[in-house]
Amino acid sequence: MNRVDDGSPLADLLDERRHLVALAHRMLGSADDAESAVDECYRRWYALSDRERERIPVPLTWLSAGVDRICRVRRALLRPDGAARAVRPTVPDTIVARPRTPEPTTLRQHDAVVHAVRRALLAADADLLLTLLAPDATAFFDGGGKIRTLVAPVHGRDRVARGLLRLLDRSPHTTLAAHSVNGRTGLVVRHGRRVVAVLSLDVSGTEAVGVWVVVNPDKLRSWNAGHRT
Repeated sequence: MNRVDDGSPLADLLDERRHLVALAHRMLGSADDAESAVDECYRRWYALSDRERERIPVPLTWLSAGVDRICRVRRALLRPDGAARAVRPTVPDTIVARPRTPEPTTLRQHDAVVHAVRRALLAADADLLLTLLAPDATAFFDGGGKIRTLVAPVHGRDRVARGLLRLLDRSPHTTLAAHSVNGRTGLVVRHGRRVVAVLSLDVSGTEAVGVWVVVNPDKLRSWNAGHRT
């Protein structure tokens, strides 16, 4: 199947995980156990090959069935004293090493590109976004195996632009703001009051050569300290 996967809107992915956690919570009665069951289901999703995932017409249906099976097994294994509770699986870190930025960039140049990318994303302006990306730009999406996002890096300005516009498809409850990220200006996406994604950009001259999108809930925990889910 020669289908270009540009991912799903972030708001849809968040709704998907909330649905799965609610399903697991109803079956297991524990918030921690529900999160663990959903994490295990996503681990199984990522264990599939690309071809197997492409053949699943409605991922939510597959994931819901998977969570149901996992919860049934875990519920059957639970002893009355709770000693057989499942352990939260370890999910490997999917972020890869950053490539070296080929051309020195001043802070002013970097900030100008980041703010222009923000304007392009807010306006869903694909033409503007393309002018801000290097021809060989690459985007990396880190869901930590806990949210269904793109697995492999996305290469080329066209695919990077489509992937970002798709992920940040406008929602009335979603905002995109410039913010300091790892010591440089990046972009922070909020859904309501919660941070749901953090973007950092590698800039060379007047173009972004790399975009790093973190949607892993664990890595966003510090951004949401003090806010309840």
